[in-house]
Amino acid sequence: MKLGFGAPVSGAWATPDNLTAFAARAEAAGYATLWTFQRLLVPEGSAMEPVYHSVLDPMVTLGYLAAATTRIRLGTAVVNAPYLSPAVLAKQAVTADVLSSGRAELGLGLGWLPQEFTAAGAAMDRRGARTEEYIAVLRHLWAGAGDEFRGEFYQVPAGWVAPRPVQRPGPPVLLGGSVARALRRAGRLADGWLTSSRADLSRIAEGIAEVRSAAAAAGRDPAAVRIICRGVVRAGSPATVPEGGGRVLLSGSFDDIRADTGWLASQGVTELFYDLNWDPLVGAPDADPAGAAARAEEILEELAPSRQAAAGGTGQVHAAGDG
Repeated sequence: MKLGFGAPVSGAWATPDNLTAFAARAEAAGYATLWTFQRLLVPEGSAMEPVYHSVLDPMVTLGYLAAATTRIRLGTAVVNAPYLSPAVLAKQAVTADVLSSGRAELGLGLGWLPQEFTAAGAAMDRRGARTEEYIAVLRHLWAGAGDEFRGEFYQVPAGWVAPRPVQRPGPPVLLGGSVARALRRAGRLADGWLTSSRADLSRIAEGIAEVRSAAAAAGRDPAAVRIICRGVVRAGSPATVPEGGGRVLLSGSFDDIRADTGWLASQGVTELFYDLNWDPLVGAPDADPAGAAARAEEILEELAPSRQAAAGGTGQVHAAGDG
């Protein structure tokens, strides 16, 4: 299982210096991937988590990270497709792929916040059907045939998107989602499935089975569909499931978190990225900036693939490049 790291895009640690520094540290420590995410708007009077109160744009951040790194792959987990036309996002993703020399990963979500849809001038109805056609437009443009695309929701005149992506046929397209139809869509259409910050990781095997069953039914190789887990890390005091459900996975001591990492690998997760943006001591806007950076650096180093491999770890976690 490959390990990645959530880039500093939220709250107190989301600064230019930290983006550069943590990208370099993650790359040097053997992490395989860096990830961004999107929050377009915080509605007035909402009770949204602190992680969402101040978030850098995911695609702009990918371009910035491309200039600060040379090997680590760079992805969005996720950018909400309805907020941008597919032609615009196709161009942005190609640009990130070119600037990173073929390291871009495009994770897509359907969006869920009505106020964001209003602000983006987007439609909430039939999001699943729109997303399927959206992916078809992306791949049509990246293929570069120059033909017209005319679908139910999107039309693209005959023409080209240039430059062409470094990766062929294009950057990997990954899909988020948690309900059964979203998992089946990922299995049928996407290169991988991305779990959300709210996912119950103790039941991850059920979601994986749904994704892979849909892939098989669509005539695809189920094992080729990547399972990418956002690991919301709660280092320190263990978090507990409400009503006596036990310890929340990826919380507690570093040994606890490493053991959970191995367990997730045994369930079929192919990639896990540790995301500290959900840690209120790191990703909240009012966190102490120096303390946030110091805490994040400690966690990055303690959970690094290179350290886990050297210590024997779970025996299932590999540094980037080991497969």
